[in-house]
Amino acid sequence: MTVKWGLLSTAAINDSILAGAAESSAVEVIAVASRDEERARSYAREHGLERSYGSYEALLADPDVEAVYVSLPNRLHAEWTLKALDAGKHVLVEKPFSRHPDQVEEAFDRADAAGLILSEGFMWRHHPQTSRLVELIVAGAVGRVRAVRAAFAFDLAVERGTGDTRFDPALDGGALMDVGCYCISALRLIGGEPARARGEQTVGPSGVDVVFAAVFAFEGGVLGHFDCAFVGPRRAALEVVGDDAVIFVPVPFTPTTPGIELRRPGAEPEAIPVEPANAYRLELENVSAAIRDEAPLVLGRDDAISQARTIEALYQSAEATSDRSAV
Repeated sequence: MTVKWGLLSTAAINDSILAGAAESSAVEVIAVASRDEERARSYAREHGLERSYGSYEALLADPDVEAVYVSLPNRLHAEWTLKALDAGKHVLVEKPFSRHPDQVEEAFDRADAAGLILSEGFMWRHHPQTSRLVELIVAGAVGRVRAVRAAFAFDLAVERGTGDTRFDPALDGGALMDVGCYCISALRLIGGEPARARGEQTVGPSGVDVVFAAVFAFEGGVLGHFDCAFVGPRRAALEVVGDDAVIFVPVPFTPTTPGIELRRPGAEPEAIPVEPANAYRLELENVSAAIRDEAPLVLGRDDAISQARTIEALYQSAEATSDRSAV
């Protein structure tokens, strides 16, 4: 049975959600809300949605909307997730849920008490490329894992402009929150929960981190490190280094052109093909299936709380040593 969804905000990321929903018979987006009624009405017309609301509260009061996608700025994620849950809606909240683990835990407590589904929106975790990566590691393709490296960066000012909310410290902007959270998700997926985490940041003129780098120590001697940025060329990569080989994923987090390389010493890289798939569709279908009690969530309570704990630990580490010099 199709799950009927509503969108809390008219954020650009909604386009990807709508494209994913359009491919699925299990998902139907029927409504959108904005703080501006005309903006919501115009958005609904443009995207073929049957209902629009001039406030988020009005959408949450719609009895036909079963689930909502929260794509508001980072600082508002926890607040509106709680309001949606209180209104009896299932929630998919765009990453990062929050840098505050107590907020995430409270939201899951409330969802559990109400019998509602709540999930953090890391669409890359739903893609078959990620599943194939894990399968290779478990099968021993690299031998014992020794290190994991990730990177995700782009020039936000060039691509979006300096007025982007992700430059606003009052809305929990910053490179770590926006793209570094993907790197954390990847390192945690492969290494487990970090025993120690250390971060360093460069703070830009607006007051948010525009470059962030981190080092993790995992149980069993595995080390992880990543860097992320809002400055410089667009780039992304994920590398798993083992005793016997290296797995390299050139497009790990936005896998529009999926594929994995297995690099063994003295041999040409082995290309491991991955079938294309819309990760947003798979994400929506997983949450919808969980709502119908047809499948377990890929990303639930434990993962979201651990994400928030790690983000907060890294910010605390970086802020303890940062000179907060602007670039």
